[in-house]
Amino acid sequence: MTTLLEIKSSVLRQVQACPTFRRRAEGEPAATNADPPEPAAGAWKPGDGVEFFAHMRLILKKGEGRQGLPCPEVLLRSGSPAPAEPVDPSRGLRALTQEEVEMLYEEALYTVLYRAGTMGPDQVDDQETLLGYLQQVFGTSPEEHTEAIERVKKAKAPTYALKVSVMRAKNLLAKDPNGFSDPYCMLGILPASGAPREPGPRTEQRFSFRKGSKRGGPLPAKCIQVTEVKSSTLNPVWKENFVFEIEDVSTDQLHLDIWDHDDDVSLVEACRKLNEVIGLKGMSRYFKQIVKSARANGTAGPTEDHTDDFLGCLNIPVREVPVAGEDRWFKLEPRSSASRVQGDCQLVLKLITTQPKASCWRGELSGPAATILCLHGAQNNLSALQLAVLHWQVSSRHHQTRTLDYGYLLGLLEDMQAHWEEASSLPQGQEESLADSFNAFSEFGLRLLRQLRDFFPATNSTAVYRLELLLKCLSKMQIFQPSFEVCSFRTELNADISAALKRGNREWYDRLLNTKSPREQSGPQRLAGLVELADAVYEDLQSCYGIYASLFHSITDIDFFTLTFRQLERLVAEEAWVLTEELSPKMTLEVASGLFELYVTLADIQRFWSSIPGRDSRSLALAGIHGPFLPAVKLWLQVLRDQVRWRLQGAVDVDTLEPMDASSKHSSSAATASLCFSHIQELWARLAWPDPAQAEALGTQLSQDLCAATLFYTELLRKKVDAQPGAAGEAVSEPLCVVLNNVELLRKAAGQTLRGLAWPEVTSGPEGVLPRPLLGCAQALDEDLQQEVHTVTAHLTSKMVADIRKYVQHISLSPDSIQNDEAVAPLMKYLDEKLALLNTSLVKENLSRVLEALWELLLQAILRALGANLDVSADFYGRFHFTLEALVSFFHAEGQGLPLESLKDGSYKRLEEELRLHQCSTRECIEQYYLDKLKQRSLEQKRFGRLSVRCHYEAAEQRLVVEVLHAADLPPLDANGLSDPFVIVELGPPHLFPLVRSQRTQVKNRTLHPVYDELFYFSVPAEACRRRGACVLFTVMDHDWLSTNDFAGEAALGLGGVGGIARPQVGGSARARQPVTLHLRRPRAQVKSALRMLEGRTNKEAQEFVKRLKELEKCMEADP
Repeated sequence: MTTLLEIKSSVLRQVQACPTFRRRAEGEPAATNADPPEPAAGAWKPGDGVEFFAHMRLILKKGEGRQGLPCPEVLLRSGSPAPAEPVDPSRGLRALTQEEVEMLYEEALYTVLYRAGTMGPDQVDDQETLLGYLQQVFGTSPEEHTEAIERVKKAKAPTYALKVSVMRAKNLLAKDPNGFSDPYCMLGILPASGAPREPGPRTEQRFSFRKGSKRGGPLPAKCIQVTEVKSSTLNPVWKENFVFEIEDVSTDQLHLDIWDHDDDVSLVEACRKLNEVIGLKGMSRYFKQIVKSARANGTAGPTEDHTDDFLGCLNIPVREVPVAGEDRWFKLEPRSSASRVQGDCQLVLKLITTQPKASCWRGELSGPAATILCLHGAQNNLSALQLAVLHWQVSSRHHQTRTLDYGYLLGLLEDMQAHWEEASSLPQGQEESLADSFNAFSEFGLRLLRQLRDFFPATNSTAVYRLELLLKCLSKMQIFQPSFEVCSFRTELNADISAALKRGNREWYDRLLNTKSPREQSGPQRLAGLVELADAVYEDLQSCYGIYASLFHSITDIDFFTLTFRQLERLVAEEAWVLTEELSPKMTLEVASGLFELYVTLADIQRFWSSIPGRDSRSLALAGIHGPFLPAVKLWLQVLRDQVRWRLQGAVDVDTLEPMDASSKHSSSAATASLCFSHIQELWARLAWPDPAQAEALGTQLSQDLCAATLFYTELLRKKVDAQPGAAGEAVSEPLCVVLNNVELLRKAAGQTLRGLAWPEVTSGPEGVLPRPLLGCAQALDEDLQQEVHTVTAHLTSKMVADIRKYVQHISLSPDSIQNDEAVAPLMKYLDEKLALLNTSLVKENLSRVLEALWELLLQAILRALGANLDVSADFYGRFHFTLEALVSFFHAEGQGLPLESLKDGSYKRLEEELRLHQCSTRECIEQYYLDKLKQRSLEQKRFGRLSVRCHYEAAEQRLVVEVLHAADLPPLDANGLSDPFVIVELGPPHLFPLVRSQRTQVKNRTLHPVYDELFYFSVPAEACRRRGACVLFTVMDHDWLSTNDFAGEAALGLGGVGGIARPQVGGSARARQPVTLHLRRPRAQVKSALRMLEGRTNKEAQEFVKRLKELEKCMEADP
């Protein structure tokens, strides 16, 4: 029983028989839709379907990014530099002058001579090699090379800085009572002014910010930085960035301490305040001041009670930082041999130069230039507005020849706005010049907006930010328009921007169309390119909605998304309408496949518009475009039907009918079939056919094809497993178990797919209810697959029939001297071993089915054994009663196996009844026979007619009064279509009424509705009438003058409920009681277990009772 204790299953229908492993013959249904033409050669050719479904997965993959509305976080995938903007063509490339070559040569030498950091494994570390390379590249002589080096050495050395990003730490020590710490980092540069720390004895402490430095010399306060405190964690995450100036790259070190913060004050704030202090002598004095200042401003108690705990430190020489930077974990070090630390700290280090580069210039004036400009304004009596205007004019013009930062230009406009109240003081010439600069800048900006996708790609966050600043500059210029009196610039800037965007959209679309689907090509050649074009338009609309729309709306109040969507959607729709009209007469499988893919993308575009609140797709140019695509979709679905079959055929051909891996119990072909069905469901959802009537036709055909493919797969499995040779003596077939699991998996997958094929009905029904055709298809398929599962289950268990019968026979032949548990042990051991294999090989649902089938086989085997052994000892039946109870306990498995209500139903009741009757006496069996008649109900109440009677008991006379009133609708038993009926009235069982003889009514000739109204008296004691099984038996016979009387039917009335026996007779005439209508029946329609028991007994009473009943049956056998 140990196996079943691990089984948790539910009750499914019981296998009643063991059919052969062949499915019912299935005829192919006739095609209901003749519209799609038959598959033609040249497109998707017969094969294993792999290529077709690979193409389908590509179509589905495109839809993965089209679920719902796009968000900027997904679209902004790149933070790289934005594309370069166009500048004045006159600034083309030109040859360098000799002077520029010499400057470039010296710049390269300068870079080599003042290099810093550690070289990587792929870099050249030898200085002489690098200098020799430069000499060779520039073609200088040794003398010129030496002179150039000397000049460079006399130049000022660069200033370096170390960028430090403190990312995180892990596995720190717990210093607080709650098992955590509150860590923060304090880091700084140990300058080159101090002597490096010499190695000393093990007891010497390392440098620590809190303990003070052994190194002398002043330390500027700005060399120290502090991170935030991270509360209650041993794995803090900071992600804070710092920059430290480096005095000497070769000797300076980065030092970092990690501390556990133990008070409520902010060391970060204290450090920031003290950063204004310079000249503190020594590291120790400086950090004492930090701690003192922080505690003085906080609410914590005395310093002695709140000392921060040391968690570890790092010392990293600056010279060891790689040139390319590094991101690595550093193991924390103790400050002395007595310190106990653990954990690691992740740092990102990068050595940079603080000298400004020309490529990073945003347009700001240097200090000397700003000073000279200010002096010029003072000497020429220029106002602040005039200086701001002058600065804007020069910078905006220069921006068109050399790109500046739009943030800087926006700042210049804001500077002008701050002084604009002085606009009346502007001379006419300067006002005209300012208006010209605004017009020039506007034209330049509009040219950029026309090429929005080129210069401001939506995937580049840097470019998008630059676009935002450009729009703000254009919007800011409109503020100045009302103040211009002499010369104005264009005021309808929003209209100009909209026009530029529309023109740019059209240019972008035309360029894309000419590249992917030029009109000079033929229709089939253009189709693939048009699919790519539609995909590109969808992606562009996503960018417009997710990125550009919010910028244009918030800054310029332009609905850029609606403008672009309407324009591009109309252009794509026009192209699609023209192409479908051209290709409709040339429909082939290849064309249908391309049109299907094109429609899916067009449908995605429509759904994109509809998914935005307040948008209606009925006004789109794409509305109704599904009509021309219908023939292509029908043909493509027909191709899908054939490809599914080929894919399933190929999957079964290579299937070994073995589990895929240890975690699954089905084989590879089931996984392939389930995946195919999943793809079909996803594709139907993407198709989302808008016309309800057409969608119903398409969905119905697709669901029928899916059901046919499912049954086709089960047939392939059946043929494959039939072709495999079975192992000799193998009671549990692993291939059969795999097939059973495959069918169950596919049953669930097909059911889920069919539920996913629902379509919008013309008349909307209840929500969540499948359309009627789809529901019927799903129910029919489930019934077929359930039957298939039961067939395979029966075939699997049929291999165990012979063994089960053998072990049951062993029980029946066991001598009485053997204990019951010993006789049953071989059967239980056999079942335990086989069910252990089944539990390993079958999924939960199938295991439950097999258990039910085995249970039925066991019950039938025991019934068979009982029928073969008649008139044996009571111990024989007691042993099988013990066996039955043991099997119930085994299969129930303490509630983990089959439920008791399932085990004790059907054949179990019959077997239990027979075992009980075998242990009864002859008279008890006869009583059971009459009880069965009382329990018997006529299944065909009108077939044998009905009989009306009245019955009561007269206690004073101690007699039973039976009144036969009339009969109706009796069966015709004579050649004339009528009968000559009479009724025999007798009491039973005979041993309760041994002195009572049967009585009979008069014969009513030639009628099917006889009226008798006859009284019969039986002198019997009331106690006998109350006994178990006591009844009145009415037998209707057809009287024949020349042959044996014919049996018409019978009915029984229990005496326990008759008036005067169940309760005393109270007043009134007995004849006034309501009559009882009894439906006649024939006893051979019921199972007569008690009669079979009596037939096997040899005593006189049993034989006489059986003999009398058989004489009655002879009369019934002669009836038609």
